[in-house]
Amino acid sequence: MRKSKRVLSKVLVMPMVIALLAVTTVAWGASSDDSWEKIKAAGVIRIGVDDAFPPMEYRDEKGNLIGFDVDLANELGKRLGVEIVWVPTAWDGVILALQSGKFDMILSTLTITEERAQKIDFSPPYIYGAQIVVVREQNKDINVLADLKGRVVGTQLGSTGQVAAEKFGGFKDLKLYATYPEAFTDLAIGRIEALIVDEFVGRYYITKQEGAYRVLEEVMEEESIGIGFRKGEAAFREAVAQAIEDIKADGTYAEISKKWFGVDVSR
Repeated sequence: MRKSKRVLSKVLVMPMVIALLAVTTVAWGASSDDSWEKIKAAGVIRIGVDDAFPPMEYRDEKGNLIGFDVDLANELGKRLGVEIVWVPTAWDGVILALQSGKFDMILSTLTITEERAQKIDFSPPYIYGAQIVVVREQNKDINVLADLKGRVVGTQLGSTGQVAAEKFGGFKDLKLYATYPEAFTDLAIGRIEALIVDEFVGRYYITKQEGAYRVLEEVMEEESIGIGFRKGEAAFREAVAQAIEDIKADGTYAEISKKWFGVDVSR
């Protein structure tokens, strides 16, 4: 994926996110739950994932799940001594699926938001991103965010792109898609005029179709991305967070990052 000057550098974490993580970090030390012991005994971490989210997690031509998050999770499994099992899940129901026990955690470019933090717990951010706006290259009418007013715009159902879009408002129509590949198809044929999309995904598609799309310089939202856990499973969360720190400290995270983005995004 091509690196932009802004996207793959560390952005400032919003005060709300800092406060949320400060509260949960304090809770880790005080917890005596057995969530991590149960995971170790089972020997498996089941991870909820949107498997159509390149380059973070997607299927190759043979149907294998690949991507940045996939490589990171596989390294986590090695460090923690457990098997990683992926559970593909519709994104608009991923929080409820975690709460109901369909899987053990969400490692799938999950943006930390205040609303989500009321329902689940998060690790500290392991990567930073943004919601960007993509239009067709030949579209000369949309150049800044204000130009989206009165337009037909698309994004993914249940995503933070939807949250950002609804906050911005003023569209002629906001079309919601189950996956971003569907949305890009409609953008290509003109059913929507612009697409609000996670930056990693948007720039991946642009590199695959040179000259077809362009990105507005203004971003909708900057985001901090973490791993999601059920409330009350602090011991499990702490074990995973420590493993992430170890992966960063010995340079493995940088290797995975350069493989997928061409640069080290751990800064």
